[in-house]
Amino acid sequence: MSKDIIKGFPEGFLWGGATAANQCEGAYLEGNKGLSTIDVVPAGKDRFPVMLGKMKMLECDNEHYYPSHEAIDFYHRYKEDIALFAEMGFKTFRLSLSWARIFPNGDDAQPNEEGLKFYDDVFDECLKYGIEPLVTITHFDVPMNLVKTIGSWRSRKMVDYYERLCEVIFNRYKDKVKYWLTFNEINMLLHLPFIGAGLVFEEGENEEAVKYQAAHHQLVASAKATQIARRINPDMKIGCMLAAANFYPYSCAPEDVWMAMEKDRENYFLIDVQSRGEYPSYAKKMFERKGINLKMEEGDEELLKNNTVDFISFSYYSSRLTSADPKINLETAGNAFKTLRNPHLKASEWGWQIDPLGLRITMNSLYDRYQKPLFIVENGLGATDSPDENGYVEDDYRIDYLREHIKAMRDAVNIDGVDLWGYTTWGCIDLVSASTGEMKKRYGFIYVDKDNEGKGTLKRSKKKSFYWYKKVIESNGADLD
Repeated sequence: MSKDIIKGFPEGFLWGGATAANQCEGAYLEGNKGLSTIDVVPAGKDRFPVMLGKMKMLECDNEHYYPSHEAIDFYHRYKEDIALFAEMGFKTFRLSLSWARIFPNGDDAQPNEEGLKFYDDVFDECLKYGIEPLVTITHFDVPMNLVKTIGSWRSRKMVDYYERLCEVIFNRYKDKVKYWLTFNEINMLLHLPFIGAGLVFEEGENEEAVKYQAAHHQLVASAKATQIARRINPDMKIGCMLAAANFYPYSCAPEDVWMAMEKDRENYFLIDVQSRGEYPSYAKKMFERKGINLKMEEGDEELLKNNTVDFISFSYYSSRLTSADPKINLETAGNAFKTLRNPHLKASEWGWQIDPLGLRITMNSLYDRYQKPLFIVENGLGATDSPDENGYVEDDYRIDYLREHIKAMRDAVNIDGVDLWGYTTWGCIDLVSASTGEMKKRYGFIYVDKDNEGKGTLKRSKKKSFYWYKKVIESNGADLD
């Protein structure tokens, strides 16, 4: 193996960045768009209760600030933003569709042409620069009308509405989009059910049973999407998407090792279904123990078996740590996943533990488990940036984080033999944080002048990391200095 191969990445490696419609588009009711779940999720103290499905907020009010309403106004500024991505040399750009922009109510008789045309224009702009769109069909996004009328993904009817969405978008964009992801971080519905699946719980109901039934509906919908895509254009590649990271045992006590294995299984089992085509035996036993009886329709098992995904995409920000000892309660803030504080790792301002080797471990775990190509579609550091008067940020901390993670990724590819198609950093342009609703928690190579209260000019400016990432892409990952 030559030194050049060891230094860089395979030819045709897809470098780029990632966003989500609900965190960057804004224009939340423009172009005949309908209200979406994220549009009613406020910033501030009520955000988590709403995301958890514990606090019912089905409309916007005047008491809260809703960051998605304007976000960073990608809707009106996409040409400027995509030109900046092209300047960095992006080979791919991961974005998501807003379901409510295409079917404003979810159950409309006809799709909204204005919404379809918007995405046509975005894809055309990408292709003009030779940027391959990587499209998430739903990224924490359900038309609010479907939450109110049928309870969102708790209802089997959602599969039909999702199927119709897929028919429309795959036919419309079959010659413009090759790479598709069915659901963003599908396992998130178990942790933030309103965000992940539009679920709102009633007092006294079995929340776990509702979540797993909704998950089954999403798995069936994902398989149908895969089936439709292959019929419409066999060259399309369909992936699943996981919020990934291995759990480490807190100690070498067998109980801790077992707990870590159980946590990993809980995290992976939806991807097991999407990748292998059936519910794993451990999940079936878990349902049995908990008295959860999934309602399946005739043909579901065959559909899942015959329509597995082409590749596994995932987000990775930090590893996780768990113990079987209930007395050990040193929980760190982290994101939606509870984790103990790892004494061997440093953490970000938001308590996310920084573990580049954990990315290599996670990549190997996924590749060993599924033997399917991987695609890292989210990785990055959320941090407070301090721009100068021109909007320039010396974000060496972000460069350091990304450099070490790309090195780990490079080792997984070149030393371990993991098949990796591409890498899109999260929030390549500053956008609204999904977890906190803040603008202060920035990930981008491009600074956007906006604060947590929604004030600012929205002016874009390049950070130091912009120029660094451009060099990384130019060298195909060989030059990380």
